[in-house]
Amino acid sequence: MTKKQKKMLARVLVTALMMILLAILPISGIPQFVLYLFAYIIIGYDILLKAFRGILNGRVFDENFLMAIATVGAFALAIYEQSGEYSEAIAVMLFYQIGELFQSYAVGKSRRSISELMDIRPDYANIEADGKLTQVSPDEVEIGSVIIVQPGEKIPIDGVIEDGISTLNTSALTGESLPRDVHTGDEVISGCVNMTGVLRIKTTKAFGESTVSKILDLVENASSRKSKSEDFISKFARIYTPAVCGSALALAIIPSIIRLIVGLPAEFGDWIYRALTFLVISCPCALVVSIPLSFFAGIGGASKEGILIKGSNYLETLSETKYIVFDKTGTLTEGSFEVNAIHHGTIDNSRLIELAALAESASSHPISKSLQHAYGKELDWSRVSDITEISGEGVTATVDGHSVAVGNGKLMRRIGTEYILCHSVGTIIHVAVDGNYCGHIVISDVIKPNSKEAIKSLRQSGIEKTIMLSGDSKSVAESVGNELGIDEVHGELMPDDKVAKVEELLKSKQNGKLAFVGDGINDAPVLSRADIGIAMGAMGSDAAIEAADVVLMDDDPLKISKAIRISKKCLRIVKENIVFAIGVKLICLILGALGMASMWLAIFADVGVMVLAVLNAIRALFVKKL
Repeated sequence: MTKKQKKMLARVLVTALMMILLAILPISGIPQFVLYLFAYIIIGYDILLKAFRGILNGRVFDENFLMAIATVGAFALAIYEQSGEYSEAIAVMLFYQIGELFQSYAVGKSRRSISELMDIRPDYANIEADGKLTQVSPDEVEIGSVIIVQPGEKIPIDGVIEDGISTLNTSALTGESLPRDVHTGDEVISGCVNMTGVLRIKTTKAFGESTVSKILDLVENASSRKSKSEDFISKFARIYTPAVCGSALALAIIPSIIRLIVGLPAEFGDWIYRALTFLVISCPCALVVSIPLSFFAGIGGASKEGILIKGSNYLETLSETKYIVFDKTGTLTEGSFEVNAIHHGTIDNSRLIELAALAESASSHPISKSLQHAYGKELDWSRVSDITEISGEGVTATVDGHSVAVGNGKLMRRIGTEYILCHSVGTIIHVAVDGNYCGHIVISDVIKPNSKEAIKSLRQSGIEKTIMLSGDSKSVAESVGNELGIDEVHGELMPDDKVAKVEELLKSKQNGKLAFVGDGINDAPVLSRADIGIAMGAMGSDAAIEAADVVLMDDDPLKISKAIRISKKCLRIVKENIVFAIGVKLICLILGALGMASMWLAIFADVGVMVLAVLNAIRALFVKKL
């Protein structure tokens, strides 16, 4: 409990004790009034100050104003009637403050859950100098520097292990409890905890661009992107509060005037009491507090599971998703290609691989990496020149003085070389040297272990249609699609073809929202164009992560259905709170206007409803078993 919460708790206890004593002790008249006024000031002075400042700043109609006018009015009414019934005014303020205390604790609990994620922020980085380790701020470490991470320390910056073997705890980033084994040559991301061996890591990014910084930025700024529900509540409160204040004023005056006109006693006191009760009931705290808290809790719960949602508006869109469009490579498949076969080679197989690997030496594409891995030797860049990459087709280059073309059938047609079709399932890489066809290499990708289960889980989560878009050949795309049970598959698509296909799907869909899931730089335009973009965060490109609205930190496609279930639970809680709060208040407002509701019922309609709504909102934090 914070110092502020402890202070509030003390005020609540002192006021409650004073009310009990005043109810027991035989005190009346001015001493009674002074003691009750003292108790009222103890519990309500901050509300009165906020209401006064709000009036000075032009923000008159808020919950502080409603509480102040209702309780001061109740005090004034008790003085006017000389009834000595000051306890109701104090009780309204007391229970309101108890509700505020409870809300503060609930929000604090939600923030503490988020702060567990914030604990991934590294405090320092170890730099080796003169045989000693020096701790410096991660901001000071330049790209290409070598840092030392000892057992028990957080990896402060993304990089590649130069030396060392260890096990990493990635749970803070991915929500995955299983540790990850790493060794020399592996890429590691900041925020993971080094559990066993000492690691020497060469940094590949500045701290501000590293994984941990981006995650913290996403979570910290998520609340700035409001959902339609939150916007509705903000607009509702701006119209609703002045309306109920006007209604309360009318209730206090008009019935008494009408009674006077028709010759009946005015009964001003009774109608003012009804108006004050009406004001207390009308306070929109339950909605104003619980709706943003529900979204905050939902985003926090998702973050703990390795699902980063960039704003409550995206959480709301995710809950309405009915169509999911997937990229193939790196999304549903591992993106770790392997050379499986060489067909129709007119030169030695090792020479064919060597030429292909050298021609592709400047590319970081997974297929290029697989060719370089199959070559198995260090690439001699001096043997290669004039490298030209042709998007969606392949590369041409000069290798050892020979013109080499490596790519798909489109590239072969471009250079006017006849090629032999391959019926094997996989990516077919044709190779031509000096315009002569030399054979083709069959490369295949591996489907991720959870991809099939992910598609099945999406259907159970209410997804009506799954689509896969791939730049790979139709045969490969259809083979993967059939194995996973995807409804619709499109292959041999260029990046702009993917955008056009998503545009077409957006126009043709009957209902709901469309999500696109991808990981590469070429997926960034599609991620931006879809109703909601979902990026793979571990292996995905910076451009894809930047363009996406949701980021999966462990690249597990099974987390997509979990994200949808989290969003649906959160929106269900939001709707429950809206219906419950407005429903109860409307009933109590009618009862209050008819004189059938006391100030005690007003307290329940305000504080009780708020407490119940906040309790319901906190449920959005618990997503582990979804």
